[in-house]
Amino acid sequence: MFLIKKLENPTQEEINCILDIWLNSNIEAHSFIPKDYWLNNYDDVKSALPESELLVSYDSESITGFIGVIDGYIAGIFVENNYRSLGIGGKLLDAAREHNNKLVLNVYSKNIKAIEFYSNNGFKKVKESIDPETNEPEYQFIWMKK
Repeated sequence: MFLIKKLENPTQEEINCILDIWLNSNIEAHSFIPKDYWLNNYDDVKSALPESELLVSYDSESITGFIGVIDGYIAGIFVENNYRSLGIGGKLLDAAREHNNKLVLNVYSKNIKAIEFYSNNGFKKVKESIDPETNEPEYQFIWMKK
């Protein structure tokens, strides 16, 4: 059983755990982007986390995944490797939908699993572009409350 809760004032330990999941998940999911890109963005993400709405999944006492939302933009859903395919991402997304009438995100076109996940969860692809930082094609997806 997984508990989803909103982190109001994350501790340094919680931030570090979230950052580990973020870094490892990005490196695993985006083999087409150099690992240095993620390492170079680590500090930016660390400073943005306290500004984000953070919804976190717990198994007992350890963090198993999280979703970060900034003004309706999903910065990402990340689940610890050993906990993937257990429905945690969907539960995190459902929790974010409870707090937002509209959600927007960008996904690299080569990240087929993420594209399938968002498409299966009611998101519609609305735009194609090139990420200026990585020069990789990406899609913008939008979900709106009915």
